Amino acid sequence: MKIPIFLRQLGFWLLIFGQAFGQAPQVTIKSGVIEGTVEKSGVHSFKGIPYAAPPVGSLRWKAPQPVSSWTGVRKCDHFGPRAMQPPIYSDMVFRSDGMSEDCLFLNVWAPASGGSHPVLVYFYGGGFVAGDGSEPRYDGENMATRGIVALTVNYRLGIFGLFAHPGLTKESPEHASGNYGLMDQAAALRWVQENIAAFGGDPKRVTIAGESAGSISVSALMASPVSKELFAGAIGESGSVMGALPPVALSKAEQGGVDFARSVGANSLADLRAMPADKLIDAAGKFGHFRFPMTIDGYFFPKTPREIFEAGEEAHVPLLVGWNSAEGDYHAILGHAAPTVANYEAAVRKLYGSSGGSSGGAVADEVLKLYHAADDAAVMQAATDLASDRFIGFSTWRWAHLQGKTGGHPVYRYFYERPRPATVAGGAAAHGASHSSEIEYALGNLDGNKVYAWTPDDHAVSAVMHGYFVNFIVKGDPNGPGLPHWPAANAGGAVEVQHINVKTRTEKAEHEDRYLFMDK
Repeated sequence: MKIPIFLRQLGFWLLIFGQAFGQAPQVTIKSGVIEGTVEKSGVHSFKGIPYAAPPVGSLRWKAPQPVSSWTGVRKCDHFGPRAMQPPIYSDMVFRSDGMSEDCLFLNVWAPASGGSHPVLVYFYGGGFVAGDGSEPRYDGENMATRGIVALTVNYRLGIFGLFAHPGLTKESPEHASGNYGLMDQAAALRWVQENIAAFGGDPKRVTIAGESAGSISVSALMASPVSKELFAGAIGESGSVMGALPPVALSKAEQGGVDFARSVGANSLADLRAMPADKLIDAAGKFGHFRFPMTIDGYFFPKTPREIFEAGEEAHVPLLVGWNSAEGDYHAILGHAAPTVANYEAAVRKLYGSSGGSSGGAVADEVLKLYHAADDAAVMQAATDLASDRFIGFSTWRWAHLQGKTGGHPVYRYFYERPRPATVAGGAAAHGASHSSEIEYALGNLDGNKVYAWTPDDHAVSAVMHGYFVNFIVKGDPNGPGLPHWPAANAGGAVEVQHINVKTRTEKAEHEDRYLFMDK
């Protein structure tokens, strides 16, 4: 059933008028009529909207298929199930309706006012093995109060989202396998293009955003010909697809799939598709949760993302991108050793000494020079900087650097410095801005996180960062009244970076020599 455009537009006006009479908002989208709820703020929310067919049975490990239409009114007043995943991260708080392989749902928060609003589509983090669009830190209500139609999107994870196998490649119309989670994200963006006007959103003003795996996803969506025309702006928080674990050749990923099938006694795709979802999760976890990489499949990625960005073949859109001051922990370099200069140098030489080839320890020497610790008191910071860049800082830099050279639009680069405060339970404040700690600040969701004892300074930092994000989503530029000026990093001359903290300021980019060295 294909619903005419004028009926979908009519659905938007019914949404507006329905609130005036205290009714639950209803919207007509391509697949049918949905009914949401009115939040205390007046924002209209629609949770658990299916954007693709359930990827179960014969559709397990296939590209997302169109959702079936329905008759009557579908209630969308609660979050759908989250994707299949192991319980890895203790900081994840779910409001989802359980966990299921049938997980391809999205959530929409829309302003109650009429008009044509900018759109934010946010992809959660979690290493492509965990996460969910129901997490309070991603909630879109506050964005909607600022005149933005905000969405969160569920996508397949782990073995369900990244599994490649020669049998899957053979049966695929695109002769590709793997990358199913990324294809889910692209399908959600196509859904936005077809349906967001019914919620008062402007399909020509869509910004995609995400943190960690969500940020990596944003860079991947920018690189892929499947998705790069489906949005007008991008925000990346800590991470890109051009990092330490880039997509691998399809043949290598296929061999990994064959090895996994053999390990579980599956002799065919039919055997694999017949296995219960929870059994697959358990079997995959025995060899490490991160065993399945993205693939250069010839379809979603026709070549490596780095080659795409270097050639200027990525999405030519404005980019707001950055990372945090303590993405990694110094223990990632030192292990359990005391933070002394001697131990630090020994650890770096163990990591890099053999990388110098004929030059012996030349690489380690250069690392120790770039991440220098003059005395024991400086070791923790030097090791934290190195761990942070190895983990995710460098890959984010490479994305910003290449987009700035070939993307044809401004790149706004930030360095986030605000540590989280003490916890309500009395835990000590952090020593730096750890991985993922900026999310609630950026999305205006501090009050949704009850773990920390937020201070006026935290709310002030959030007001600035949230303001930057809102402005960028609205007009592709983070600058606006009441905010410290933020110049584009690729405007010419020295690279300038916005340091976001209690005293937000612009500084000339430090340590570019570190990243240029790593880029070799």
